Amino acid sequence: MATTNSHAQSSSTPAKPALRKPVFIKVGDLKPETAGLTLIAKVLSSEIVLQKGLVASASSNVRNVRIAECLVGDETGTILFTARNHQVDLMKPGTSVIIRNGKIDMFKGSMRLAVDKWGRIEVTDSVTFEVKEDNNLSLMEYELVNVAE
Repeated sequence: MATTNSHAQSSSTPAKPALRKPVFIKVGDLKPETAGLTLIAKVLSSEIVLQKGLVASASSNVRNVRIAECLVGDETGTILFTARNHQVDLMKPGTSVIIRNGKIDMFKGSMRLAVDKWGRIEVTDSVTFEVKEDNNLSLMEYELVNVAE
């Protein structure tokens, strides 16, 4: 009777890394220059700040560029979210979203939440929390200080 060695077979195929459960963070806990953020927020407002068509020089392809500043928040506070191109369509006022792998960009000394090509925005069911609108983290100004050793 032949027996197979399952250990030998499994060692030849690399094991897939286990998926980690996302750790959800609250808006009030966001810090400058952080990344890998996952949070649930409600879109309070969305305003297009840039909309133009770019013409590629090598061909006549026209690419539209759209950027919107969206105020998003949860029960701990609000922050400005910079939506780019197709993200603008998802960030409609009143919509609840899950922001996956978001990051904090600094713009003129204040925090902005953004999602680049490594992140994702998902529209989700309506949230039950009341947004705390009097704690806007984008209104706080930060200053880069070099510490001498």
